[in-house]
Amino acid sequence: MEYVYRPQGVCSTQMVINVDNDIVKDIKISNGCSGNLQGISNLLIGMHIDEVIKKLKGITCGFKRTSCPDQIATALEKIKNGEL
Repeated sequence: MEYVYRPQGVCSTQMVINVDNDIVKDIKISNGCSGNLQGISNLLIGMHIDEVIKKLKGITCGFKRTSCPDQIATALEKIKNGEL
């Protein structure tokens, strides 16, 4: 199933996440650090959402309290909890 998430407090403006049976199938992120986000997105394909959340939750970016990886974890938490 495809979910659209609008991240907060980061440079990226939209995350389109495809999840099937709690497995990440695809992630497309608009704006932000293109190369890094493409690399992260590719590494997450095939992973269980709980493992992604565990690995990415709490990562910060510079002086910000969050980061694009942290926002991916937040989006997956919302998907898992039926909030998205």
